[in-house]
Amino acid sequence: MIVTMERLATEEQIQAVVANVAETQNGTELIRGVERTVIGVVGDHINEDLRSRLQAMPGVEAVVRITRSYKLGSREFHPTDTVVNVKGVKIGGGNPPVVMAGPCSIESEEQLMSTAIAVKAGGAQILRGGAFKPRTTPYSFRGLKEEGLKLLRAAGDETGMPVVTELMSEKDVELVAGYTDIIQIGTRNAQNFMLLDAVGEIDTPVLLKRGFSNSYDDWLNAAEYILAGGNRNVILCERGIRTFESYTRNTLDIAAVPVIHRLSHLPVITDPSHGTGRWHLVLPMSVASIAAGADGLLIEVHPNPDHAMSDGPQSVTFENFARLMDGVRNVTSVGASNRVPLRAQPIAV
Repeated sequence: MIVTMERLATEEQIQAVVANVAETQNGTELIRGVERTVIGVVGDHINEDLRSRLQAMPGVEAVVRITRSYKLGSREFHPTDTVVNVKGVKIGGGNPPVVMAGPCSIESEEQLMSTAIAVKAGGAQILRGGAFKPRTTPYSFRGLKEEGLKLLRAAGDETGMPVVTELMSEKDVELVAGYTDIIQIGTRNAQNFMLLDAVGEIDTPVLLKRGFSNSYDDWLNAAEYILAGGNRNVILCERGIRTFESYTRNTLDIAAVPVIHRLSHLPVITDPSHGTGRWHLVLPMSVASIAAGADGLLIEVHPNPDHAMSDGPQSVTFENFARLMDGVRNVTSVGASNRVPLRAQPIAV
């Protein structure tokens, strides 16, 4: 439910609405615009009686029900773009696209450091690296775990880049959060609701990948678990969905970028590496993503992809990463102009 206050509503009237909602065991979030304040109401006790009571309160202009199952992540609730600030790197809100790059799996200090230096030189702003790796078979390399986290933190500090890594288990939330600047929730855990609840209770930004069989509503409802827990620093990542096509590993859904921007205020990036599974497609799909208005990219880079311990076929070399970044810079201004405007903002703030 959204309560739009009158342009000249007083602070006392605003707080009276907040107090009234609190009495019904629902929560509120204030969105203070240039001309007026909007109060978002969320909870399990929203009904017509509450709507009527709020509508009659002094200073209230209108009360509108939100029909979508996801409330906190919707444009109706929060008309302006969310910007996630990671140690000064701003993601979303029309800021320049942010590139997160690095190896799929952290294999050694030398491999990680050489990659960190290369992607930093190429223009990446955030270092990625997997310490815990979900694999199709338990016999594949599954990461260096805490030792990998230590190496990632050291490489990030050495190069001056924030770091992002994947979290797979509730029991490791505190451990992973202690080393990383962004927690990634992978496609296999996109609807692990206990894990989503757990990262919703901390302040560390969360990069939520789309489940490989998720609809847009599935994806946004998964994000809602994190938002409802109190963590509002959520970044969405389109990483390809499963279709009948077998040439590519997945089908990268470029349309998801403008669609999610229309439905939600959260930043949207893409992962062309997992989205295609083929290194030679990563560059064109990166360029296409930025042209479609993506807020950033997640790219797998390896010093020697042919000998990578995981996802070598989709990893790009240092040289090809530099070419990719040239392509991204060439279309960045195009992507900014292609952000699809809303046909009608539900609330003018």
